[in-house]
Amino acid sequence: MTATGRGPSNGAVIENRTFAEMEVGDTASITHTVTQQDIELFAFVSGDVNPAHLDPAYASTTLFRHIIAHGMISAGLISAVLGTKLPGPGTIYIAQSLSFRRPVSVGDTITATVTVTEKREIKQDVVLDCRCVNQRGQEVVTGRADVRAPVEKVRRPVAELPEVRVARHERYKELLARAADGVPVRTAVVYPCSAAALRAMTQARAAALIEPILIGPATVIEQVACESEIDISGLRIVDSANPRSAAEQAMALAVAGELEMLVQGSLGSDDLLAAVAASALRTARRLSHVYLLDVPGHPRLLLLTDAMVTVSPDLEAKRGIIQNAIDLARAAGIETPRVAVLSASETIDTKLASTTDAAVLSKMADRGQITGGLVDGPLTFDQAVSPQAAAGEGIASEVAGRADILVAPDLETGNLLAGQLTSLAGADAAGVVLGARVPIVLTSSGEGERVRLASFAVAVLQARARRKPASG
Repeated sequence: MTATGRGPSNGAVIENRTFAEMEVGDTASITHTVTQQDIELFAFVSGDVNPAHLDPAYASTTLFRHIIAHGMISAGLISAVLGTKLPGPGTIYIAQSLSFRRPVSVGDTITATVTVTEKREIKQDVVLDCRCVNQRGQEVVTGRADVRAPVEKVRRPVAELPEVRVARHERYKELLARAADGVPVRTAVVYPCSAAALRAMTQARAAALIEPILIGPATVIEQVACESEIDISGLRIVDSANPRSAAEQAMALAVAGELEMLVQGSLGSDDLLAAVAASALRTARRLSHVYLLDVPGHPRLLLLTDAMVTVSPDLEAKRGIIQNAIDLARAAGIETPRVAVLSASETIDTKLASTTDAAVLSKMADRGQITGGLVDGPLTFDQAVSPQAAAGEGIASEVAGRADILVAPDLETGNLLAGQLTSLAGADAAGVVLGARVPIVLTSSGEGERVRLASFAVAVLQARARRKPASG
């Protein structure tokens, strides 16, 4: 979500009223509608994280039964009138008294008014009555301000305020809630010989996502757990001397049906995937990786594939990559995923293979060779995610501007796109490898707890979906 700083438009000016220009009875006002973003931004700046302002569950138990705004947000409107209108620039705040009469809720429109009640010639001090009322005319704040008024005239352009983006990752909360609503999934953590690997496992276990089995050198795992103060008591450990043997034992357990999910521990992702490819876990389906991107300000999760497994997919590989992503999206709660097959152009050009591939894949979906979702392409990235961009190009499509799944033309493009979204747009990127008999979570030491848990959550949802007949 995006909150834009309020203030007059470009070209506006701000002008004060000097002490000599003011008269008793002069008045000025500012009106503002309070939003949830206002409350969150004030909490961030002030450090006031009182749950009465931020936690709906707690707020429902309070006197007012819902979230209320910080009282000082209304007081800030009084300050804004004094600093911008009456007296305006050059004013020095001396004292302020306030009485809070009623709570302010999200959606309330507050009008702050100051009125000159007294002028003191000796130091050019001014006393002003202060009053904030809501849209019903009810007083929410009253008080008095003492200021030193400016004596020189000031008239200046209004400073342009920056755009403020409030980064929220609400989509992952929904994902975690969905995954936690069920029996924990039997999961092998392969070669968990680092504190990071063990912590990721314990966090997922505490969130009721997994029932872990640790596969690796038992003495090393126990030593790392002890040194890092991580409780692994009661967990099954399958003793394996090295990463290769740990991976092989994990494959054997999964093939035997003792596991529903694999998680990378301290071994390399290439080593784990090579073991999968060489085992009976490999199916006729394409192995592919999907990122679930929670992009602040974007209204839905974005699935991006493939950015980690298939370097230069041919047409048949892309068909499998798309089917994997559709099945995952459906497991994550997207009933009919919209799939945008990306290219540098929305026009089919035989010199640009990604455009012809996209057109063929769209037709394959029409003919039932890809099932469970709506597929369209070629589309550029902006046409896929932005309704405005799609409309601007005159593209009539059920996918354009509303894509749930983005299909990159190759691994290099997908990897670059994922990096851009995480580095510049602040996206979180949880990921899972699909196409084997069980989903596989690849971990990274740079991931935060939220991303790690989201990766576990989406793999858990896919593991449960695998208990039912899969698509295509």
